[in-house]
Amino acid sequence: MSLEVPPVIRFSNEEFRRAALSPPPRVAVFDCDGTLWDGDAGLGFMTWSMEAGVLSRDVSDWIDARHRLYRQGEVSELQICGEMVQVYAGLRDEELRRAAARYFAAHVDAQIFPEMRSLVADLRAAGADLWAVSSTNHWVIEEGLRRFGIGPERVMAAAVRVHNGLITSDLVDVPTDEGKAVALRRVGIAHPDLVFGNSIHDAAMLEMAERAFPVNPTPALVEVAARRGWSVFYPEAVLADHSK
Repeated sequence: MSLEVPPVIRFSNEEFRRAALSPPPRVAVFDCDGTLWDGDAGLGFMTWSMEAGVLSRDVSDWIDARHRLYRQGEVSELQICGEMVQVYAGLRDEELRRAAARYFAAHVDAQIFPEMRSLVADLRAAGADLWAVSSTNHWVIEEGLRRFGIGPERVMAAAVRVHNGLITSDLVDVPTDEGKAVALRRVGIAHPDLVFGNSIHDAAMLEMAERAFPVNPTPALVEVAARRGWSVFYPEAVLADHSK
């Protein structure tokens, strides 16, 4: 006989800000896609790369087929996130940085949650050490986090090695699921004060936190939040989808 899951508690915007800022945290960690901005910028950039001719037709067909298998459950989250950065092997790193800047400005800037932009600014002003952990490629994530004042030295994202300015297929890291917690421990963050995430793939690092904040959570993370007693927060831009 299964135990009934208690209802999840939702923060208002003011409750959310108050809970994050008091007491003032020393270390705050953020997921990015779905947490700082709406949507999946990793998938969006891959699709844009195909349409813009950044990726060749053969490579585009291959990664598109792999992503279909992922959606069918035949390719793991770890595999697809790694492959979605490896597909750029052979291109110049500077070329991808410029492409990521164009993509983010055109397709993601307007999706940034104002509440999260404001909160990050307040946390920085309060002296918190800000970090981001994402399974999306680091070109897009580093570009996006410039808007939040979080530099690349505080970003852990899917990455491959670059040799003489050329992107290789040699994976450096793909932080997802437990890998996000591993990445944080690797830089000496075992018990962050605050962690913000939106999906089940953030659950491991949310569990590390003194205070865990599911933001715009997926149904699977809502269930975890209810069991853990975590209150959730929906930015205004997505609130209508979760009004029931």
